[in-house]
Amino acid sequence: MDKTGMLAGKVAVVTGAGRGIGREIALAMAAQGAAVVVNDLGVALDGQGADAAPAQQTVDEIRARGGRAVANFHSVAEWESAQAIVASAIENFGRIDVVVNNAGILRDAIFHKMEPAEWDAVIKVHLYGSFHVSRAAATHFRQQNSGAFVHMVSTSGLIGSIGQANYAAAKLGIAGLSRLIAMDMSRYNVRSNCIAPSAFSRMIESVPGASPEEKEAALEKRRQQTRADQIAPLAVFLASDAADGITGQIFGARGNEMYLYSQPRPIRTLHRGDGWTPEALAAQLPGAWKSSMTPLERGRNVFPWEAI
Repeated sequence: MDKTGMLAGKVAVVTGAGRGIGREIALAMAAQGAAVVVNDLGVALDGQGADAAPAQQTVDEIRARGGRAVANFHSVAEWESAQAIVASAIENFGRIDVVVNNAGILRDAIFHKMEPAEWDAVIKVHLYGSFHVSRAAATHFRQQNSGAFVHMVSTSGLIGSIGQANYAAAKLGIAGLSRLIAMDMSRYNVRSNCIAPSAFSRMIESVPGASPEEKEAALEKRRQQTRADQIAPLAVFLASDAADGITGQIFGARGNEMYLYSQPRPIRTLHRGDGWTPEALAAQLPGAWKSSMTPLERGRNVFPWEAI
């Protein structure tokens, strides 16, 4: 543990920290001096099963490097268990300063075949989970007049994807949640930001739209160019006091590239003194606005270049 690191003296909860991006964030935060609650159920991508090993392995690695960490196996999807996640930080380390909402599952299906259970499961873990853990921490943040939230969102929601309506809706919902947390809690010196990561992980590998041959050909290259450990520095920075004054924003990390995303604002206006009719809109709106409308693109259309 680095007693002079950017997170020295702070306590962080990182959900979904047994593998992938969450694991790398937990390791990086511990390396910068934070005590870390490593939360992970150890479930499969679809949320099935449970395995304590991934969270414990992350904890063991942090401790082997001289850091402080405890494992936690509660679900973010339920209010009471989320309270227990935050309570673990208080009980083991005496406070909580950082929440990283990273836990997630996938239940991909093309929209006309998506079942209510597939919708509910993903919304509960991602959107409800981010609310539950954030709300549990918010009381402590308010009392101590400080705190930082880092939420994981996705280009699936910010830009678009195929077969992920549940995931995209949850992730875009988290962006709105983060924005309102930032506004509601700014008076208590609490910051809330989002990261849209592009890293090769179990979740990203499963995104539909590429053939098995395309996936196989790009596999090793993508692993090397978009690694989970390349996301962690941004999370550490946003959790640290060095990010003071930065709140309500959406950042992206892709390989060695960092992005600041725009957020919805009006870009064109039309005014008609005597008001609008459907016929008047049909006559004027398409020609005036069509060139400014956002096309139906996927992330790979918006980021056509290789990550470097």
